[in-house]
Amino acid sequence: MTRPVVQGSIRRRLLVLLLCASAVLAVLVYFLVQSVARQVAQQSQDNILTASALSVIDSARIVDGSVMVDLPYAALSMLDSITDERVFYAVRLGDELLTGYAELPRPPRVGARGTAQLSAEFLGEAVRIAAVTRPFATDLGRNVLEVSVAQTLSGQRQTLAWTSRLSLAVGAGFFALTVVLALLIARATIQPLDRLTASVSRRGPTDLRPVNAPVPQEMARLVTSLNGFMARLEASLNRSEDFIAEAAHRVRTPLAVVRTKAEIIQRQIHKPENRKAMAEMIEAIDESSRTAGQLLDHAMVSFRLDSLPRDRVDLRALMRDAVERIRPVAEIADIGLDIPHADPATISGDAILLQSAVRNLLDNAVKYSPADTRIEISLRRDARAVRLEVRDEGPGFPPGTSAALTERFARGSNAKGVIGSGLGLTIVQDVVTAHGGRLHLDNQHGGGACASLLFPLP
Repeated sequence: MTRPVVQGSIRRRLLVLLLCASAVLAVLVYFLVQSVARQVAQQSQDNILTASALSVIDSARIVDGSVMVDLPYAALSMLDSITDERVFYAVRLGDELLTGYAELPRPPRVGARGTAQLSAEFLGEAVRIAAVTRPFATDLGRNVLEVSVAQTLSGQRQTLAWTSRLSLAVGAGFFALTVVLALLIARATIQPLDRLTASVSRRGPTDLRPVNAPVPQEMARLVTSLNGFMARLEASLNRSEDFIAEAAHRVRTPLAVVRTKAEIIQRQIHKPENRKAMAEMIEAIDESSRTAGQLLDHAMVSFRLDSLPRDRVDLRALMRDAVERIRPVAEIADIGLDIPHADPATISGDAILLQSAVRNLLDNAVKYSPADTRIEISLRRDARAVRLEVRDEGPGFPPGTSAALTERFARGSNAKGVIGSGLGLTIVQDVVTAHGGRLHLDNQHGGGACASLLFPLP
């Protein structure tokens, strides 16, 4: 049986696509969580720094013509204690530093009243700075009071690292969950195709009924094409069977009529040369009839092997029937047929094919046996197998040709002058193999051939 060209797997392709999409989503989830965590952490820090700067600027006042600022150390120490960070500040009136770190970077101002944030390097560390500006009136006129509060970012980075690990775990968990879901989705998607495959593969060779099982819309055209193919195949098989039966009748009957008329004419001919020519014509008719018959038998065997039934066959009754059918031919050739041993045996198979195999064995034995000899047909059964043997007293099989004789149209070197087509043992071999048995060809020690059919017991 020719195997189809396999190009990948739909289930695997679907699974790979789903997993790729899941991996992309997991990566997006990871970066999304990272981005949100970074924004939330920075916004929280900016709010705290801005609140601290506002508390400082709200404490500013004029005392004896000087600007006095009370630093709310509680707020600054809260920044330090909660996050374990270093805190810096700077208070400026215009461009004049009132208190704090003069080198602390100044964020760009946002008008005379507003807030601004800046990330920068200060004293070798990364800091986040929040600045608050507010108009302030002094004895010298109006000016702008600016308060900047800065905090290092090591604690924030630790928090972001922890968040990164958490988001990585979330992404991995999401991917693992999507893998399971992808497997379930792929299985559920391919399940209708698996059901259709199982439904068709469970059918016997002769079951060509259309597929009526419900299928998804995407498979409707496939099932319609499959049903159409099976309908055409059934019609073709029926035509082939009818052709074989009709050909067997139309070929054999005219040849039999021609042979009969040739024999009648031969009896009326008196010249030796004409009688010899007529005898050669009769021999050619016999050979043509036999060849055509065996070709049709071989076609019938090949056809039935594709849909081999498994009926209970009484092999002993079948053997005796075949012997009785060929007995008239054997008696004309002065050959005796004996059944010295016949055990009761029943096997599972096709009675028509088994009858054809036994008939071909007996026919070969009669053809190659000389006159005044006997053919023994026996049937023996043991615990494991049934053995049907046909022994004759003919020339036997040529040495080393047993395997070759089962090939189509193969004949032995001792077949010269014997009418035959070379298909008899081919038919026997095909039938025995289809029934799980084997054909064994050998020569007897005292002369003659022995052909054995071995069938396993059901």
